[in-house]
Amino acid sequence: MRAVLSTNDLVRLSFLQAVLTDAGIGHVVLDSFSAAVDGSIGAVPRRLMVGDDDWAMATQICAELGELP
Repeated sequence: MRAVLSTNDLVRLSFLQAVLTDAGIGHVVLDSFSAAVDGSIGAVPRRLMVGDDDWAMATQICAELGELP
């Protein structure tokens, strides 16, 4: 698995999850528990992960939406 992005912005994360789901790209969010335990102070960003085979397509989609630096 590879990370598409790391973020503390839950709205952005939710949006990108919906976009990837619509594109048929499986994904998981890592570090959600750790981020919640830290009291949501932003010390632990959540990571949006996709399979190695889907990473190029996922990053392309996110880049086209202006969601990647």
